Amino acid sequence: MSWLPGLLLRQGRALWGWPTLVLLLWLATAALAQPTDNDYRLGPGDRIIIKVFGEEDLSMDVRLNDTGRLNYPFLGELVVQGLTVTELEQLITRGLKGSYLRDPTVTVLIGEYRPFFVNGEVQRPGGFPYQPKLTVEQAIALGGGFTQRGSHSKIDVIRASDPQHKPVRVGLADPVFPGDIITVKQSIF
Repeated sequence: MSWLPGLLLRQGRALWGWPTLVLLLWLATAALAQPTDNDYRLGPGDRIIIKVFGEEDLSMDVRLNDTGRLNYPFLGELVVQGLTVTELEQLITRGLKGSYLRDPTVTVLIGEYRPFFVNGEVQRPGGFPYQPKLTVEQAIALGGGFTQRGSHSKIDVIRASDPQHKPVRVGLADPVFPGDIITVKQSIF
């Protein structure tokens, strides 16, 4: 593996060199923080971490504002909303390559997803941090569970991705996405 720095040898034993340790820790952190869904689209409220290997002044940890844009050194204002993590990595790499760096290594991680919201007949309505692969049932559990009047079958969601903000009936096993608004209706009995 030519991209990994070599091992240091001391008294017949292999020891990791500092550059190798730093690189391995950085890659491990990146792997743990990467979203599980490669199709996830960035949006306002997401906190992203941008790392440019060997260039601390180009690394940043930022929460996307309501416009879904961020100001990035040397590149100016970037429209980030709607991009995947991979697309943002490629955008920054293309912008930095040549004019500033010869061959930049850019990694973008999601530090925190934008929240989703649960209201209606739940114990503690409010906003909660999104977690990948979250279901409606799990989201309601984060809201303290159903009230005595809460219906287990009359649950609507307004998807953040729906420009018309139309409520859609969902089941307990359906997925939740960042920015969703889940409403648990009252049951008749």
